[in-house]
Amino acid sequence: MNARADHTLEKTVLSNAHLDALEEEAIFILREVAASFERPTLLFSGGKDSLVLLKCAEKAFVDSERGGHIPYPLLMIDTGHNFKEVTDFRDYRAKQLGANLIVRSVEDSMARGTVRLAHPGESRNVHQSVTLLEAIDELRFDALIGGARRDEEKARAKERIFSHRDAFGQWQPKAQRPELWTLFNTRIQPGEHFRVFPISNWTELDVWQYIERENIELPSLYYAHQRKVVERKGLLVPVTELTPLKDGEVAVEKTVRFRTVGDITCTCPVDSPALNAADVVLETLAADVSERGATRMDDKTSDASMEKRKKEGYF
Repeated sequence: MNARADHTLEKTVLSNAHLDALEEEAIFILREVAASFERPTLLFSGGKDSLVLLKCAEKAFVDSERGGHIPYPLLMIDTGHNFKEVTDFRDYRAKQLGANLIVRSVEDSMARGTVRLAHPGESRNVHQSVTLLEAIDELRFDALIGGARRDEEKARAKERIFSHRDAFGQWQPKAQRPELWTLFNTRIQPGEHFRVFPISNWTELDVWQYIERENIELPSLYYAHQRKVVERKGLLVPVTELTPLKDGEVAVEKTVRFRTVGDITCTCPVDSPALNAADVVLETLAADVSERGATRMDDKTSDASMEKRKKEGYF
């Protein structure tokens, strides 16, 4: 489903020479952030894009012979409904690098009364914006580095690499600053901040080619495994305590993998036998539906759902 492999591609020899230029650009941006801002942080969920970003940051600041460290902390906004495989891997990777991992929880915002759910079963994914803005205010971050890419969704496609946020944490798409010849305007007023996207120009295929080339470890969910699912509106919804079967539905066990991971309540797997990054590269070549279009229930609410969330402070 949506990510099926085309076996005519199995003998394809795919060049990855372009990855050097993408990696160089990402490293340049990561170093630019370190040089231009006082209190930057790297958004780190333990997902594939943030792990690729972390690998680029490691290359930018850590030397195998002389040592070094990533000069900003890692920040994760936890809904409390994330896949355990991902949060465990997040902790493992941060500890492996000796990085400072900061976790802020939507559940804490709920306890403070700044997040109120319409009903107990409502997805907490959209409410991450509130917790994120609270963390920015608490820790006085002036730049947040994220792993968003332009190919994911049309609202992200029109966003700058250095994306300005006003004093309310909001994005104004009609007031974006120009970016010519990699000259980035990093000026901000008190209370404002930037979201920075070093792998903005990468595609899903680039990410998987890079994962394969660099032998980057990932949470097991990204590769084929058996899981009980139910089909709803063309998506395979995992059957869990948070996403139980509805009346009349019957679960089936399928071999699936996740193209993207997020809150359990809005993230779906796809049919796939891919056991490693090389297999996923072949599947991605044949995919005819975008990563988020194939897997995210929260993007199905309207054509402008992502842009609306970004204006409110979303990642």
